[in-house]
Amino acid sequence: MTADHATWRSLLFVPALADRFVAKAHTRGADVIILDLEDSILPSRKTDARAALAGAAAQVGQGTAAVCVRINRPLDLAVPDIDAAISAGATVLMLPKVMGPEHVRLLSEVATTAEARHRRAAGTTRFIAIVETAESLPLLGAIAKADPRVVALGVGGEDLATEFEAVPSADSLYVPAMMAMMAARAAGILPLGSLGAFATFNDPEAYRAALRRSRALGFACAGCIHPAQVPIINETYGPSEAEVARARRLIATFEAAVAAGEGAVAFEGAMIDLPVVDRARRLLARAR
Repeated sequence: MTADHATWRSLLFVPALADRFVAKAHTRGADVIILDLEDSILPSRKTDARAALAGAAAQVGQGTAAVCVRINRPLDLAVPDIDAAISAGATVLMLPKVMGPEHVRLLSEVATTAEARHRRAAGTTRFIAIVETAESLPLLGAIAKADPRVVALGVGGEDLATEFEAVPSADSLYVPAMMAMMAARAAGILPLGSLGAFATFNDPEAYRAALRRSRALGFACAGCIHPAQVPIINETYGPSEAEVARARRLIATFEAAVAAGEGAVAFEGAMIDLPVVDRARRLLARAR
């Protein structure tokens, strides 16, 4: 049984044709395993990767991780990618280089057709939308709300930095990443991302620090390309035992104050009121 998307923390990318990585992916502890048909697959091997999905999905789906497929953006590749992914049993699709809300709705129609063809319940395939062009940044809010299938939204830092003629960094990507975070929160879906170097995995402490900053800014989950990054994301983006215990104490203190007719109360050196309690309740819901 895979966890509900509301509890996702780590999303591990694995090339669909990388047999040795596919074989071990389900042991890495990621909440989502993304079988990649896009950037990690050469154009000459797209058909081979699509054909390998059934076996790869069965392997990575042995544990509790949700099985996702990152499709290609061009429509002539996206349509067979979606069909092959749903046929293979994937429950999530990552949509790269999303152009706008109509793009999402078009791919949702393709997914509905594939679900019917493969006897899957209509609407059960979820979408992760990724915006990777400057032209689409103003449409983030509409993309986030484009279709009920969309459960997470993020920006593609490497592609955006290339468009900006910038070096990918927390500074150069801060504004688009925060735009995506706010659009996702406004739509009630997961903000995907972190303000760190996506492709760098040789400095775990710097990576952990970047994730801590990102979580404090409102991000809920993050993608990664190396198994060593998975436990760091899970530790940083998941509620700790200490945070859960504090949230329970905070809620109990506030509820006792409300019962006594008070709307605000001191708790462990700070004043708390309803917004603070709401955050604590959300933390407990995510921990469950």
